[in-house]
This record gives sequence, structure tokens and C-alpha cells, in this order.
Amino acid sequence: MNRGDRQPKKKILTRRKFIYGAMGLAVGDAFLIEPNISHISENLLKVPYLPSSLNGLKIVQLTDLHYKQDKDERLLSTVIEKVNQLNPDLILLTGDYVDHDTSGIDPMLEHLTKLKPKHGILACMGNHDGWVTDGDGEYYRKRFEKNGIQFLINENTALTINGETLHLAATDYIWLGNPDPVATLKGIPKHAPLITMVHEPDYFDTMLKHRDHHLQLSGHTHGGQCRVPLINFAPKKVKYGKKYIYGEYAKEKSSIFVSKGLGTTGIRVRFSCLPEIALHSLQA
Repeated sequence: MNRGDRQPKKKILTRRKFIYGAMGLAVGDAFLIEPNISHISENLLKVPYLPSSLNGLKIVQLTDLHYKQDKDERLLSTVIEKVNQLNPDLILLTGDYVDHDTSGIDPMLEHLTKLKPKHGILACMGNHDGWVTDGDGEYYRKRFEKNGIQFLINENTALTINGETLHLAATDYIWLGNPDPVATLKGIPKHAPLITMVHEPDYFDTMLKHRDHHLQLSGHTHGGQCRVPLINFAPKKVKYGKKYIYGEYAKEKSSIFVSKGLGTTGIRVRFSCLPEIALHSLQA
């Protein structure tokens, strides 16, 4: 065999090595790097009837912590530092604080009490939270509110900021939970600025039947948790998170923002989908 016959084989072997090497780097990134690094997304979100004095109000949304003390300690510590550096007006937590049991709740709350927003922290239920307590939302309400975090379940509240009123409402979790949109929105004036917190994003269409102008914040999908690079496609979809996967969507006079969240469920892996600190600036 002459030298010319051997050359193509060398190229094939080199190409295979490159492919295997790239695959190894991708796997290492997905399992060892991305789940431990958070990024900040900056989003301009419209709120119907928002007073001009609340234009630019900064809200940080954190969701889907799925906190595991033995694995997520460092991640959450750095997230708390980053959020405080943003100097937010308000922090909203949109569910799934745990994964398979409640052992991480109290350690997680020790981290969350270090957050320093100007006007408080509000939280709602996620489906995993409900599943591990057989729907006992009061378990979370007692612990969160003991630590200064208001916990809403099928109810709403009103905050006075810069002399104006901003309404916030939250349902119960949707997947096997007991969401009640009527109770959630009860008493909110028709033309009042409203932000709703609903863990599962696809319930947005149901909320629209009860309120045709509001901003909904959701999580649940993890943005797909693993996405295809370049085309930014999420092949894995979850129940109640198949229509609204990640980012902002507008419908009728309302809009929804779905965050990729911070944690993982199932295998601790993320690819092309970094844990997210969502920084929202409100616009009228």
C-alpha cells in the first residue's frame, strides 16, 4: 500500500477524534459546568395600566430552585450575591423549591432570607412543592412567612410603591393542585396594574378567560433544561409547559414571561440553558 492510500484513513481517524472530543466537552459542560453557573437575563415587560411612577420598577424572578443542599449550596450562594447587587425593588418566587422531599426547605430559606429587595419578597406554589406534601400549602406558608416572605395561594395582595398601588396575585399549583382563578383575582379593580404568579405557564390561557390584561410570571419548564445550540430548540417538553417554553409571549392585552429557572429535576444536567436570574423592568 502506498502513502496515498493511507492518507484518507488518517483524516477519518482525525475527524472521529474531533467528534468524540467535542462530544466529551459537551457532556462535561452539561453535567459539570452549566448546572453550577447562573446568568442574568434583562427583560422589559409591559404591565397594562401601570402608573408612570412605576415605570422601570425592577423585579427579580427566581423559580424552580429544586434545592438540594449537597449539590446546590454554592450555586444558590452566588445567586443571592448577584441578586443583591442588582438592588431590586421586588423579588418574586414562582415555585418548585424542592424536588422529591422537603429536607431542603429550611436550608434554602436560610439563603433566601439574605435577599435585600426594597419592597419585599412574594412566593407561590409549584407542582413539586404540592406533590411532596400532598397539597399542603400551609406547610410552605408557615415557613416562608416566618422568614419574612409572603406566600400567596389562590389569593392576591396590593403593594404601595412610590405612592401607587401594584396588585400581585398567585394561584395554587396546576398539576394535581387546586387552582382557583376567581378567588385569586377577587377584589382586584378592573383597570388596576396586575402581576400574576402561576407556576405552570400553559395555564395562562385559562387566566386570560378571567383577566384580559395582566402580566403572568411562570417557571416549570426549565426552558427545556437541555436545548439544541444555534437553533435554540428545546426537544423535551413537560405537561402544562408545552405551549409557553421560555421567554416572553403576548396574547390579547396580556403577556407572560417563562423563566428557565435555577435548578434541575431528574438528572442534574443543563445544556445550552444556563440557570437564570430573570431581571424584569416594568413598562406601562
